[in-house]
Amino acid sequence: RSVGELLQNQVRVGLNRLERIIKERMTVGETDSLTPAQLVNPKPLVAAIKEFFGSSQLSQFMDQTNPLAELTHKRRISALGPGGLTRERAGFAVRDIHPSHYGRICPIETPEGPNAGLIGSLATHARVNEYGFIETPFWKVTDGVVDKSGDPIYLSADLEDECRVAPGDVATDADGRITAELIPVRYRLDFETVPPNQVDYVQLSPVQVISVAASLIPFLEHDDANRALMGSNMQRQAVPLLRPERPLVGTGLETQVARDSGMVPITRVNGEVVFVDSTQIIVRDDQGVDHYHLLQKYQRSNQDTCLNQRPIVQQGDQVIAGQVLANGSACEGGEIALGQNCLIAYMPWEGYNYEDAILVSERLVRDDLYTSVHIEKYEIEARQTKLGPEEITREIPNVAEESLGNLDEMGIIRIGAFVESGDILVGKVTPKGESDQPPEEKLLRAIFGEKARDVRDNSLRVPNTERGRVVDVRIYTREQGDELPPGANMVVRVYVAQRRKIQVGDKMAGR
Repeated sequence: RSVGELLQNQVRVGLNRLERIIKERMTVGETDSLTPAQLVNPKPLVAAIKEFFGSSQLSQFMDQTNPLAELTHKRRISALGPGGLTRERAGFAVRDIHPSHYGRICPIETPEGPNAGLIGSLATHARVNEYGFIETPFWKVTDGVVDKSGDPIYLSADLEDECRVAPGDVATDADGRITAELIPVRYRLDFETVPPNQVDYVQLSPVQVISVAASLIPFLEHDDANRALMGSNMQRQAVPLLRPERPLVGTGLETQVARDSGMVPITRVNGEVVFVDSTQIIVRDDQGVDHYHLLQKYQRSNQDTCLNQRPIVQQGDQVIAGQVLANGSACEGGEIALGQNCLIAYMPWEGYNYEDAILVSERLVRDDLYTSVHIEKYEIEARQTKLGPEEITREIPNVAEESLGNLDEMGIIRIGAFVESGDILVGKVTPKGESDQPPEEKLLRAIFGEKARDVRDNSLRVPNTERGRVVDVRIYTREQGDELPPGANMVVRVYVAQRRKIQVGDKMAGR
């Protein structure tokens, strides 16, 4: 079941509640004087939808570590959740690979641990039909000739069961006639060898059995299944590097993955690039219409990694529809680039690389080959307290003037400032109550009768061990019409970017 169906169920629940409330009000109230506004209360409907997005097992926070992680998360298939199985009750039979998975659900990519086999990934060429069944494409074969003239034919598992299906890499001549005398085929959960004239369908591609992440592993057929599973799962954890490098040994799907992840901007028209800078690219088509492509600059992803797009076209370049205009995070030259092409040695080295340990040369650290940018979000609210409102201000008690050097007149850090741990990002003062005051202050106030502005420093500071550069500041107030949490008058968000070199304890993996 896809998202639409799950949401439809929630809306149905909400509408049923709404119907019940309307019927109750119509029986109780005076029908003549009732207005639709008094009759209909949208809250149950809103609550049902909010509940789905907020607390359903199947509504998840998107994994945005790198473009591949994002793409794979959107292609995830789960047997858990409402109306599904539970981890404890699912036996081996449910988790195991079934012949009907062929070309529909990847046999490799699944989590290790309690969810193994319950969470899968859609195979590369699979699609979901209108009834919610997964279909996979084939070429029709008539009398031993593969017909690739029209569109491929999509079959669901029950239809495919009745056909003899040959693998995607069978040898054919220029006319599409199968050249081998005997062909291995799948038929009714079994493998047979038949002459070409008995073959019904041929697979579209050898890659159609596996998922996107598994298809990025070169020479996958020579790998042990368990290691391939780890390889496809660990590619999704790769942090986008400062200087991405496309793989020297690839599988040919790197470009497609980068495009489909939505990380790289693509032109929709043929035309000429008339303007390029770091923030936007303008393409003028043959009719003289300008198409603007705004680039993401140092945006924070859900996992605190950095989303940044860099142009790869120049002013005056001719582009064709579908061409990549800029590199995204973990992309180079329009291809996905999750790691670096390093020279590695398989050898013992004084026992330092025992088992899973990897030894890295100093040059890799020094030359920033494995350096990444992370963007941290810091947030502070100015709330309405019993003693009065909290204020965001530059006037902070008992703070030296040099500590306020990077704050503007409002008390908020300027964009571009370098900050260390303990530095003030946003100055905030909270009104002090009588009980908060030490006895000597109470005595002074009793003697001089002075009602000084009694406030406590409650500023937002950079946490310990963190440092970096402020890349963005956002201010939200009720006056601007922003929705704020109850009791808050103002919310300030500060985004701090930091470069992190590779260090002891970081995970490295090959594919």
